[in-house]
Amino acid sequence: QPQLVESGGDLVQPGGSLRLSCAASGFALDTHAVAWFRQAPGKAREFVAGVNYNSGTILLGDAVKGRFSISRDNNKKMAHLQMNSLKTDDTATYYCAALLSTVVVTGEEDWDYWGQGTLVTVSE
Repeated sequence: QPQLVESGGDLVQPGGSLRLSCAASGFALDTHAVAWFRQAPGKAREFVAGVNYNSGTILLGDAVKGRFSISRDNNKKMAHLQMNSLKTDDTATYYCAALLSTVVVTGEEDWDYWGQGTLVTVSE
């Protein structure tokens, strides 16, 4: 059964860094694009970053360009989101998603599998 499990969410001060991880099981991650979305309280879910199946294409949301990066390790069936220079506006639940595709898309309705989310809180 396909499953994505996120980890690494925590409370961090503004300006700090955090690394989120996404562990995949039950399907062939190396044929799927992977993305991170986030949802803050009272707001719609938004695309944060995505990487295609072979890391040849990476997309970043405008709000995180220059601060966040996404990577994947197909051998370990893992994906990561490195978050630097965190701001209070980055506070949200972060979700990992996978899509059977060679390309990255930013619409949340297109993604096949979702994790349960991990909470990131940026606060003093």
